[in-house]
Amino acid sequence: MTGPESVRLSLDPDLARRGAVDGAWWPAGYDAGAELPALIAAIDRRLERRVLRVGLHIDTWDNIPRRIAAPGRHVKVAWFRTIDPHLVTLIIPGIEHLNLLVIPPDTTPAAADKALDLATQCRGRTRPGDILTAADPGHPAT
Repeated sequence: MTGPESVRLSLDPDLARRGAVDGAWWPAGYDAGAELPALIAAIDRRLERRVLRVGLHIDTWDNIPRRIAAPGRHVKVAWFRTIDPHLVTLIIPGIEHLNLLVIPPDTTPAAADKALDLATQCRGRTRPGDILTAADPGHPAT
């Protein structure tokens, strides 16, 4: 588990603009129970708001807990088969929802850095898999 200061995260500077992707997250692995606490803490700190709920694709993640402990609350975790497998959705008061591209943990640092950057520049119109493919054409997203 990592702390919120070490979370590899990028956010679109204009979160009022709605689109398919509002930023990107590069977790160290697919263990949701280990990775989500630091992401939630980082989003809480960066946006100065509290994440209330997280949505994940059930087949992408391992060890998906029903709740994650966070300061002063428990964040409910929901899992779906209909959500894009390359997204994590966070419900945050005043923002509606935040869709983050999930960069696969085994992505090379150069490709991950490019995906973190592209996710904040796509203005919400680009699909998650297309961002991953553009960041690393030799390793297309599935």
